[in-house]
Amino acid sequence: MTFQRIVIALLVLIVAGLGGIGYFEWKMAVQVRTLKAFVEGYVFNEAVLACEQAKSSTPFKWNGGKSTSVIGLNSAKLDKYTVSASYTLVADSVYCDYDPIKRKAEIGSSFLERE
Repeated sequence: MTFQRIVIALLVLIVAGLGGIGYFEWKMAVQVRTLKAFVEGYVFNEAVLACEQAKSSTPFKWNGGKSTSVIGLNSAKLDKYTVSASYTLVADSVYCDYDPIKRKAEIGSSFLERE
């Protein structure tokens, strides 16, 4: 009888632990989405301005574009200590990658190929 009680108590603790982990993960995911939305909203105006002023043979026209979309904030971990960030916009099939750290825009490039 004691063995059964111990097994049931362990199962209850395991279920409660898994529930707590699930709740914590859900709360963190909500906070990360909120933070990402805030950063994207903060960077958007700078990205549009930098992309429209970037020198390229293919002009980037966000305000006069027929088809515009935001791909959003991307990141890649290049090595153990370096993370490269990029905010990507598309206007009339012209891609523009904006680096929010360097505040530099590049048209038609992949953010992974930057220096």
